[in-house]
Parts: sequence; C-alpha cells; structure tokens
Amino acid sequence: MKPYQVLIFIAVVMSLLGVLYKAFPNGQLLHKQPTELSMEVSDNDTIEEFPVFAEAEVEVETDTVIPQEPKVIIPKVAVDSTTDSRVFLQSFYASLAESNHKVVRVLHYGDSQIEEDRMSQQIREALQNKYGGSGVGLLPLAQTIPSRTVKQQLRMNDRWIQPAQGPKRYLVYGPKRDQREDGLYGVMGQVAVMNDSLVKGSEELTAVCTPLDGRKRYTQWRVFADSAIRYSFAGDSVFLSGQGKVYGLSQQSDTGVIVDNIPMRGCLGLVFTKMDREQLVTFYREQNVQLIIMQFGGNAIPSNKNPGTIQGIVKGLRQQVQYLRTCAPQASILFIGPSDMLTQIDGEWQPYPMVPYMDKLLRKMALEENIAYFSLYRWMGGAGSMARWQEIGLAGSDGVHFTRSGARKAGNAVAEWMLEGER
Repeated sequence: MKPYQVLIFIAVVMSLLGVLYKAFPNGQLLHKQPTELSMEVSDNDTIEEFPVFAEAEVEVETDTVIPQEPKVIIPKVAVDSTTDSRVFLQSFYASLAESNHKVVRVLHYGDSQIEEDRMSQQIREALQNKYGGSGVGLLPLAQTIPSRTVKQQLRMNDRWIQPAQGPKRYLVYGPKRDQREDGLYGVMGQVAVMNDSLVKGSEELTAVCTPLDGRKRYTQWRVFADSAIRYSFAGDSVFLSGQGKVYGLSQQSDTGVIVDNIPMRGCLGLVFTKMDREQLVTFYREQNVQLIIMQFGGNAIPSNKNPGTIQGIVKGLRQQVQYLRTCAPQASILFIGPSDMLTQIDGEWQPYPMVPYMDKLLRKMALEENIAYFSLYRWMGGAGSMARWQEIGLAGSDGVHFTRSGARKAGNAVAEWMLEGER
C-alpha cells in the first residue's frame, strides 16, 4: 500500500469503531451486564475459598466526605432443620458403657468463652455423676488464667513465682513470638520448656494444683513430658526436674469420664493443623479420647463484616475438623457455635449481623462432616438475646462473654442436650 492508502484505511477503521461504541454503550458488546448479584448457598454448592483477614481501621480527617457503605448482602444457607445432629455422637455414647473399667476421655477446646473451666465444668459434672470418674483432667504446667476448679501455684528457686517467671512457654495460638516451628505443643496446644539456659532455675520446680470445686478428688496424677523429665508426687504437689518439655499435667481417676478444659484465648480455632500429628495421634489413642468438643467462631465476628471472610473461616474450621478426625478416628466430634454478641453503635447495643450467618454455615458444615452441632445462638434466643442476658446478670458488660452464672447455665444446657441424645 502507498502511504496515503494506509492513512485512509486507518481513518475508516476508527470511524467504524466509533459507530460500534455508540451502538453498544458500557461495554455490552463484550460483557453481558448482570441484573442481580446472587449470593445463595445451597447444600449442594461448593463454598468458594476466601482469604481470611480482619478489616483494617482507616483514620479519616473530620472534613473528609465518607462515601455511603454499601449494604451487606448476607447469603442464605439451606440446611435441613429436621436433622438431629446428635446422631453423630452414637460412637461416644457407646463408649460410655466401658467407663466402669477404663477411662473415657473428652477434650473441650475453645476460645475465651470457656476460660476458668467455664462450661467444661458443667459437662464434666454431668458425665461424671452418671458414669463415674473424678478430677479435672489436663492442666498446663503454668496456668496464666485462674481456674474456678483448681488453684495452681509454681515454686522455683525456693520461692513462689508467677507463670511468666517460670519455664519458657510456647503456644500454638497467639503472638508468633510464642510459637514453635516444629509443632511440638502437645495435645493442649502449649508447652513449657524446663531449661536453665532459657530461664535460670527452671530445671527444678514444684507445681501445686489444689482442687477448689469441692467434688470427689482425683485418684491419680499424670505427667505428659519428655522422657528426660523426672517427677514425683506428694498430695497436690508434683516435683519436676531435668531439661525438657512438659506438655501438661493431669489430675484424674483410673476409670470413668475425664473432661479436659483447654481454652485458647483469642483463637479462631484454625490452629490444630499446626500441631504435631504424631503427638496428637498418640495421646488420643492411648488416653482413649472418645469425644472432641470444639467451641470457636466468636472471635471472627467483631472484626469482620464481609460474608466472604466468614465463609473462609468456616472453610478453615472444616479443615481442622477433618484433621482431628484423621488423628482420632475413634472419637466423635461436637462443635459448639458462637453465642449472640453485641456491639455499641451510637451508644446503643446492637447484635452483630454476622453471628446468625456464621451459625448457619457452621451447622451446615457440621452436618456435611457428620459431626454434632450445638447452636448457642439459637438456644439463647437468637438476635438480641445477649441484651436480655445482660439485664439478668448472665452476660458481661462487653456484650460478648457470659458471666460465671451465664456460663454455668450454658454448660448445663450443652450437657443436658448431650445426655438426652443418648436415650
């Protein structure tokens, strides 16, 4: 082509493109515009994976115009409301028949809602009253959160010390500086390292664990530690020496039901896959763990308004359930969902909108994974019920946690629900 012919060709093409642009505004030639955003989730749908994150707070100058926040569309979750998930506890119920001649162990993992042995204590009392057993079960070497059932003290270098002054502790949850890369946390998700090079004098110490609940006392001590740790007992005291890791102590009986309270403050529950598989498999098998209770979800609510984030967290919890099942194939699993929760908006207490959505997703996940599910949210009365609990002294001023009376009521409800399913 000659130069002037090339110019004519380009001009013609540009003119045609201009005509097409006017005929198909907003790019409709290339993309069909959606008429409605659908976020339905049915039982047969696969929930897309979303990154788990907390929404960041952004500082805004006072004269800045803040755009209107779009309305959050909360997906609907279709579940079978007629399903009684206690059908998935049948293996646990069957194991209770052996409690007259061996230990049947129940592990209760949870966030700060179960600190101080709250809720676990009522489940323990109900099961031990019916099937025997004594003692509170597992205890960390150094208890940073006081318990309502056991008073713990640590003595080192001939003086009583605070937990932070004792052996170096590592936790699978919490700040990364307190975590290990090898996953050796033991079944409680924490370990205390007795080593003079870490904390002077930590090669020899005494732990005193005195029961407070006035119930039948334990009949035996157990220590879960490295083979390098030596120990002996006298009354409520255990004397330990050596260089190595202590994964936990246990006050228990040699038969009946043992219920272990394992609180993980601030934890979402997405940590079990970080714990050494061999340690978990060995403990669950040798200690005859027949029920694992997981109580998580509440810590995701205050910092997340995005349904996709909640979906991602529930998917992560599903992975934890699957992992624990491979570690303890003989055990039933019960998931306890979050309670109703409140936040202050313009000085008024309002329920968090994501609680019912997470509750539905968790129940759907539980049914799909063949595990039992107890909805604290529904049992309390649904949205806004936490305000009524505050009024009658069953919930704290933060609108999130139960008071001790409230925790006792909730624990009794879970225990009664469990035992009714056995009939």
